[in-house]
Amino acid sequence: MIKLNPKSSQKIVSFLLLLATIIAIIPVVIIIFIIIKNGYSAISWEFLTALPKDGMRSGGIFPAIVGTLSIVFSAILITLPIGVCAAIYLNEYAKDNLLTRIIKLTIVNLAGIPSVVYGLFGFGIFVMFLGFGVSIIAGAFTLSIMELPVIITTARGALNSVPQSFREASLALGVSRWQTIRHIVLPNALPGILTGAILSIARISGETAPILFTAAAFYVPHLPQSPFDQVMALPYHLYIISTQIPNMPKNIIFGTALVLLIMVLSMSIVAIIARIYFRNRRKW
Repeated sequence: MIKLNPKSSQKIVSFLLLLATIIAIIPVVIIIFIIIKNGYSAISWEFLTALPKDGMRSGGIFPAIVGTLSIVFSAILITLPIGVCAAIYLNEYAKDNLLTRIIKLTIVNLAGIPSVVYGLFGFGIFVMFLGFGVSIIAGAFTLSIMELPVIITTARGALNSVPQSFREASLALGVSRWQTIRHIVLPNALPGILTGAILSIARISGETAPILFTAAAFYVPHLPQSPFDQVMALPYHLYIISTQIPNMPKNIIFGTALVLLIMVLSMSIVAIIARIYFRNRRKW
């Protein structure tokens, strides 16, 4: 049996980890390259700001962009306050007992449910039972429920990252628990909470199944006027032009995918910048 010294073992492990990273990154790079190569020729001011025409074989994707942003930002406005409040309760107020352990386990399990199940749930509750119809508000509520476990989990992680000594020092000065959370814990946990929220936006921007049942339409020749309107959405629009429309120009398909990719990557970059900015402002 060959025995390796610690330095050799460290080098082998580092090499294997680097190799695994490269193997994971290569397919992503290839996909991005193919999308850019085939889609950049379709990107123009008209493509980004015009309505579709000629059976969506020409024109632009502006209604799909507006629809996607409407659904996604409505969803995060619903989810973020509820998720952060739930995280504060579970992390700062709730006792460690059987009930809270069951709640935490349920939150983790909910994060693993397929998105199509959330879509069917949203269709049954918001579209049918509550009578919202296929609309922005129905899609936003569906996406908010889907992302709630992620928001709660990331917010709890951010709250846990704040040293316990900060809480103890504040309470020792006679400050109430809520004032401690509001003025000490939350400001220091803000980078993690914001990062989780923005990454959640990036994730739900590319979801198709939930909005397929609750919000998206095949074709809407105008912009939404109210939260109860149907809208076009980039993920569903991409699916339609890729599979349902014959003789669709390839550059339009890849151009639509490129716009969606840029939106998602932009949100991820914003999350990274925000995290770095707020982390640098920390005093600890």
